[in-house]
Amino acid sequence: MKVRRRFTAVVAVVSAVALVAAGCGRGTRGGEGSASPGITDTAITLGITTPLSGPTAGPGTCTVAGVKAYFGSVNAAGGVKFGDGKTRKVEIKSYDDAYDPQKSLANFQQMSSDGVFAVTAGLGTPTNRAFRDAAIDEKFPQVLVMTGDPLFSKRQDSPWQLGFVPIYQNEGAAFGKLLAASGGQHKVAVLAQNDDYGKGYVEGFKQAIAGAPNVQIVRELSYEATDTSVDAQLTELASTGADVFFNAMSITPLAIAALQKAQQVGWRPSWFLPSNTSSPSAILQPGNASAFPGIYSVAFAKAPQSPEFAKDADVVKFLADLKQYANYPDVPAFPHCMWSYMVGATLQQAFEKMTKPTRDDFMTALRGISGFRAPLMLEGTAVDTTKDGQPAVSSVVVQKYNGKGYATAQTFG
Repeated sequence: MKVRRRFTAVVAVVSAVALVAAGCGRGTRGGEGSASPGITDTAITLGITTPLSGPTAGPGTCTVAGVKAYFGSVNAAGGVKFGDGKTRKVEIKSYDDAYDPQKSLANFQQMSSDGVFAVTAGLGTPTNRAFRDAAIDEKFPQVLVMTGDPLFSKRQDSPWQLGFVPIYQNEGAAFGKLLAASGGQHKVAVLAQNDDYGKGYVEGFKQAIAGAPNVQIVRELSYEATDTSVDAQLTELASTGADVFFNAMSITPLAIAALQKAQQVGWRPSWFLPSNTSSPSAILQPGNASAFPGIYSVAFAKAPQSPEFAKDADVVKFLADLKQYANYPDVPAFPHCMWSYMVGATLQQAFEKMTKPTRDDFMTALRGISGFRAPLMLEGTAVDTTKDGQPAVSSVVVQKYNGKGYATAQTFG
């Protein structure tokens, strides 16, 4: 009988340990019950996988700098007071993927080992897609990432994801609406990246001009993100005599080369450029964009280079934080620095709503933000995470290059 009682006691202890282990397992995967990985009573750790080397290193470096600048300032002031009453410092771990999907997947796997609570702010559609399924399987938040792919904001398909920047279709549609409303007759030549990025821009543009009798697409070509030249495409498109060039391109060196090649062949149309390849100092000035009648892009962030924002309180603080906490002393050439600073402010909104230190509660809090004017946002734009199928920012303002920066474009021409 003593042996039997001793055996029963051992079984009970083993069963209790198994239940505790199972509970911990649920916590580590989805954040149910006990605290999720990457969060303690005093700190929370965020991970960013983004290109810190290679041709997209400029904007990629900005995605880290902006978040570090924002939370560096917040941490210096004491940290974030979460909804559970605890004040935590926000720690950032960055990983270089060189815009290579395989590297971004490896980085995500490393984050799981490094005790990261959530992935955020990283640049790129193919690189974010590379570990999306793994993040869903692990119930690991992959949020406010820098891709306009609408897949990341569809809750049924991507329950642990949320994009930050407007979806590509929204940007493309803004160009199409401006052109259709111009009244003049326009012939459009299109060059698009042969992936979801380029196709999304073109889709939005075509939807916006559908039925517009004054807009005609006369030629449409594509290129691969791995191409080193688009000279042949530019030469062919120039032969159409189109007065508008819709260039859905994400690679910085190619965007500069396209501007230069068009001038070499004597083609000077007005341009539509995506928000992430329209930097005045990094792309337009090297490409001599002032040679064209108009360069149009879209924005939702105040540009520090623009004279009208030189003394803006948001911009002044942003530049000071960038220099002090992100070791980024220069005025940023890419908008991603401003975008990721806004990401930091949006994350703080979610943290302040969290009543439990879990990934589940974080996702619930993150999806409940509406009408939030993050620092640096342009008038008429706001953060709204409550709309299924839309990213945190869905509104944009069309702007026209003025030789130094951009000014809001009320009309085309």
